[in-house]
Amino acid sequence: MRYGVVADIHGNLPAFETVIDAMPAVDRWLCAGDVVGYNPWPADCVARVHELDATTVMGNHDRAVASDTGFRFNSMAAAGVEYARKELGDDAIDWLAALPDRRTVADGEILIVHGHPDNPDRYTYPDEFSPEMLDGDARVTITGHTHVQGIREFDEGVVLNPGSVGQPRDGDPDAGFAVVEIDDETGDIDVETHRVSYDIDRVVDAVGEAGLPEKIGRRLRSGR
Repeated sequence: MRYGVVADIHGNLPAFETVIDAMPAVDRWLCAGDVVGYNPWPADCVARVHELDATTVMGNHDRAVASDTGFRFNSMAAAGVEYARKELGDDAIDWLAALPDRRTVADGEILIVHGHPDNPDRYTYPDEFSPEMLDGDARVTITGHTHVQGIREFDEGVVLNPGSVGQPRDGDPDAGFAVVEIDDETGDIDVETHRVSYDIDRVVDAVGEAGLPEKIGRRLRSGR
């Protein structure tokens, strides 16, 4: 089985559509949370996740939008949450509210969380990945939240952050995603990370037109 893996889409439709186009053929899509927030296409991104039938967990921005609360948010993040609540219909907000903190697929071999298996709001950078993040039967743990792409392989399995689709923070402005393949016969795991460029200027213009803080768009150019 081959899985297309995304995280931290953050309402960035141009980036998400480019990732969808660049993704090789996969059997199933997985999303490690934060479909909404920051950028001005929250409803479109939720709709695209639905169209892909992506197995999705709740990110902190998803939860903030669904519950109308913040998460130690700065002014940019808070503005994105407020904007998303205005743009999303009741069905989309109800869907966000119903997302779980963690999900497993492939008979438990793949665990999906947003931050850390022990705490969905914990920032866990690739250099902090450890075998302890491979809970239960998991041989692959997928996380997001930091917007920093990375893979670490252990004897017990693989811990992966596919990188952020909509707001990379690792110095590379290109949208991040990953592909995980588990061989049906041998059980061997293959993980690849990818980056793809997209029309950042379109996002910068749309951020301004939506009345969101201009820095949300500007920072995309440096991947910070």
